[in-house]
Amino acid sequence: MTEDTIAAVATALGEGSIAVVRVSGPEAVEKIAPLFRSRLDLREAPTHTVNYGWIEDPADGAVLDEVLVTVMRGPRSFTAEDVVEISTHGGIVAVQSVLELVLRSGIRIAEPGEFTKRAFLNGRIDLAQAEAVIDLIRSKSNRAFQLARRQSEGALSKRIAPLRQKLLELLAHVEVNIDYPEHDVAEMTAAAIAETCGIALQEVRMLLKTAAEGKILREGIVTAIVGRPNAGKSSLLNALAHDNKAIVTDIPGTTRDIVEESVSLAGVPLRLLDTAGIRETSDVVERIGVERSRGALNEADLILLVLNHHEPLHEDERLLMKELAGRPAIAVVNKIDLPGALDLEEVKREIPEERIVFLSAKEGEGIDRLEQAVSKLFFSGGVESDDLTYVSNARHISLLHLAAKSLEDAIAASEAGIPIDLIQIDLTTAWEQLGEIIGDAVGESLLDQIFSQFCLGK
Repeated sequence: MTEDTIAAVATALGEGSIAVVRVSGPEAVEKIAPLFRSRLDLREAPTHTVNYGWIEDPADGAVLDEVLVTVMRGPRSFTAEDVVEISTHGGIVAVQSVLELVLRSGIRIAEPGEFTKRAFLNGRIDLAQAEAVIDLIRSKSNRAFQLARRQSEGALSKRIAPLRQKLLELLAHVEVNIDYPEHDVAEMTAAAIAETCGIALQEVRMLLKTAAEGKILREGIVTAIVGRPNAGKSSLLNALAHDNKAIVTDIPGTTRDIVEESVSLAGVPLRLLDTAGIRETSDVVERIGVERSRGALNEADLILLVLNHHEPLHEDERLLMKELAGRPAIAVVNKIDLPGALDLEEVKREIPEERIVFLSAKEGEGIDRLEQAVSKLFFSGGVESDDLTYVSNARHISLLHLAAKSLEDAIAASEAGIPIDLIQIDLTTAWEQLGEIIGDAVGESLLDQIFSQFCLGK
């Protein structure tokens, strides 16, 4: 438990119906009570109650705002400390004046993420759960939110803890063998190492199998929409965004620069990049746009090649299809509401048929087929059910890879007859690496780095 009391605005600054000043620490109730005028002394308020009154400056009795004050006494609070939340009227003036008064009372301003950091340090949540809080805030799709919610509830931690317990029991067995060599149990210990590490390794590999999909759900897919001018790229972006984000005209070359928009497709966040039509041009500005389009094409996780169903295939499009060989790409045959002139057999020779989607961006027809194609490309037919624990955090993925390597080394060493006191090093390393995921073995500098990514009031 910490000794000082902190405060910060827990809601976004700006105009709104309410704003919240959050206070946490051993003196939270004691410090706020003299600032709060109500029929009930805040020090006598039961835990988890909302109390009506006014915040006023004790120095001159000036009323700052009419408020609701929530009292949550530790350890039954987010930080496991005494917490007071002052709900003021929204707007910069009201909330800032209340916060300034709170700080003048001897409470210090919180550091970024310090409330969540205290929840971790006080043992209410582990580090993996704490990191999931920021993912909840940054979620760009319902699937990403559900993934973060499960992580914040400890879905990953519940998989890691039993693994560490098995390794800890194995380490105890090894210690006995080292401390009492007169008992001839070396052969049994080597067998136990191979068996236990094998089970743990299988579990770690199962978690890593979800890593690629987990990162997609967490971070989204950078998606480049490419094709010839006037193929309907901007219309496709507008259809996916359900808004007129890009200019659409019958004039080829309307899009000169990259237009970005974030959307959710099949529950997966996509960062769409609507690019300039790729073609040879003498227009200097359009040529720069084409160069940027090729840059986006090279960096994209997914390419949507838009082809015009109403026109024959152009040489530029043939070259694009050859460039996309082996890349995660989907051919979007647009304008199916118009008579067909596109040679579909030629398209199928370059792009697998299951990656060809027919739609009309203008009419909004066939968007569901595009969703299914994206799901199949990245999730083998669909995003798995909610009971699967996805690993999405890059730090967790890196530590799981390291733990897998340590377990593999321990198994190889036990099978090669290496002395168990040397194998113990790999076992301890694996146990510590798994512990870093949930925060059992982390340094202060790493904690500072993780929580510095949070906003002030979280």
